[in-house]
Amino acid sequence: MMTRGEANVAVTPLKGMRDWAGLAREVLSGRAVTREEALAILLAPDEDVPALLDGAFRLRQRYFGKKVKLNMILNAKSGLCPEDCGYCSQSAISTADVAKYPLLSKETILEGAREAVRRKAGTYCIVTSGRRPAPSEVERIVEAVREIRATTDLKICCCLGFLTPEQAQQLADAGVHRYNHNLNTSANQYQAICSTHTYGDRVETVETAKAAGISACSGCIVGMGESPEDVVDVAFSLKDLDVDSIPINFLNPIPGTPLEGRKELNPRYCLKVLAMFRYVHPAKEIRIAGGREVNLGTLQPLGLYAANSIFVGDYLTTEGQLPEADWKMIEDLGFEIETCAL
Repeated sequence: MMTRGEANVAVTPLKGMRDWAGLAREVLSGRAVTREEALAILLAPDEDVPALLDGAFRLRQRYFGKKVKLNMILNAKSGLCPEDCGYCSQSAISTADVAKYPLLSKETILEGAREAVRRKAGTYCIVTSGRRPAPSEVERIVEAVREIRATTDLKICCCLGFLTPEQAQQLADAGVHRYNHNLNTSANQYQAICSTHTYGDRVETVETAKAAGISACSGCIVGMGESPEDVVDVAFSLKDLDVDSIPINFLNPIPGTPLEGRKELNPRYCLKVLAMFRYVHPAKEIRIAGGREVNLGTLQPLGLYAANSIFVGDYLTTEGQLPEADWKMIEDLGFEIETCAL
């Protein structure tokens, strides 16, 4: 069994778990993957990666064909956050050299939407730093969302921190399609990465958004010292929450954060993580999110045999590859961009 921080160590899989095509067929027939089977995927030897991806692609193809959904992030408010999340360059304890500014103007948010269209994104993600949005910030975002909805076909996702039920309803009434609030890691691991709020606070926020009728987006960050069991735990927690979209981030250890210098991932393990999430969540949107370029490297295209969604362009405080490179990657795979879909 792996211990924390040993994601790059080869481990013999559980007995009898080498027929990945057979497991995929069973999932296609309606059987749910067990926790033991999900863990076996993460513990599989590297030579099983092609077979794992073949099975994952059978599931992906059933529900999403060869379409790839593009999402674009706008960092609408940067830095100035009172939380102490160890992975985040915008946290109160980070010394990372990142931009710090209050909520952008309505016009700048609207220009971001126009840029999302130019990048062929179907979903525009408005993200702000901080524990929770102020009423005035929600009002400005609501105004921008209404105009974006009236002038484009974009789907709108917001990620603004903790929400009150009233704020969630405001966003829903304005036409926000989806709300992102990641669990980030397992309940067991959570206090190792953050002390200013709890895992339960995050679960409650996802449920608040869902109660307002907003589609839920929630995922994790892999590579923060968690065990494979922790990764399985968060995959099944997201299943229990029945979220619609699952962003899988791979830690980009930013200088100036407590996790600076941590390097425990390799591209093969990252592909196993993506495959595991597809087996556990066959019909859900799975997005390769932050750290894609850094951790998957030249194996990035293979990730799309399991995932059906990526971010296009830059992330919050780190650079992504050029949109043109993403378009070319999708074309070279024989896939196509899904321009407007949840």
